[in-house]
Amino acid sequence: TRWKKHNLTVLNEFILTGITDRPELQAPLFGLFLIIYMISVVGNLGIIILTKMDSRLQTPMYFFLRHLAITDLGYSTTVGPKMLVNFVVDENTISYYFCATQLVFFIVFINVELFLLSAMSYDRYVAICNPLLYTAIMSRRTCWVLVAIPYLYSTFFSLLITIKIFNLSFCGYNVISHFYCDSNPLLSLLCSDTHEIQLITLILASFDLISSLLIVLTSYLLVFVAILRMNSAVGRHKAFSTCGSHLTVVVMFYGTLIFMYMQPKSSNFFDTDKVASIFYTLVIPMLNPLIYSLRNKDVKYALIKTLEKISKIFS
Repeated sequence: TRWKKHNLTVLNEFILTGITDRPELQAPLFGLFLIIYMISVVGNLGIIILTKMDSRLQTPMYFFLRHLAITDLGYSTTVGPKMLVNFVVDENTISYYFCATQLVFFIVFINVELFLLSAMSYDRYVAICNPLLYTAIMSRRTCWVLVAIPYLYSTFFSLLITIKIFNLSFCGYNVISHFYCDSNPLLSLLCSDTHEIQLITLILASFDLISSLLIVLTSYLLVFVAILRMNSAVGRHKAFSTCGSHLTVVVMFYGTLIFMYMQPKSSNFFDTDKVASIFYTLVIPMLNPLIYSLRNKDVKYALIKTLEKISKIFS
């Protein structure tokens, strides 16, 4: 029977369609994405090193920023190098197990980022609305809990989704219409009934997106109320500037995710999914360190000091 035949079809690899099939675009896109990925790696590694080394950057805000840089580096590296290789090889393939691994890490990092952004907004809320209790509320232990729980939960969520997908039968057709292994393109290749896994994914993804967004919105609503009640213009400006970078990052990240998952499926006549994916897998991880370093005096100061130390070593 048809089902038995399909179950006997053991897939060893998948073919990724990549970003474009137009040969004249391969070289310029390879150059562009290589530059974006390199800026992303340098920027995020820079933030990780600076927030670890500089004594002025040992506050909860920079603790979360360091973990944001780790997740940005994590998911851009899960997708970026493989995507770049695919521009220069003829056979755009990915092995069965590497595909599963890529999906696991991608879901973990993208999910952790959602909750890190909400933890950072809660941190800004405490700093502006309860400044006297800030060090007591945002203790080292609290910070670690706010980072550890998202990692543990996201790992569970990611393994559950990936194991469920890869335990179902693929139909022998192995072309993934994307530039990395994402859950939606993989689901379309399954012969088995995908209702259960689609329902689990929808419920968990909606819960993660809505709960983390609610924390962000509630925190910022309270922050804005507190800022408007301030008497001094200087105090207001200072409060706004501490939130500016984070708000920019939040709007970009949630905006892209909401655009991607809430658009009607019939509207994909232009490959908007791929454009949105490029934006949050490569562009946002490149922009985040730039936004935080360009808008932040402490990070700029730490960077200058570190560069001075390095130049002294080499001079």
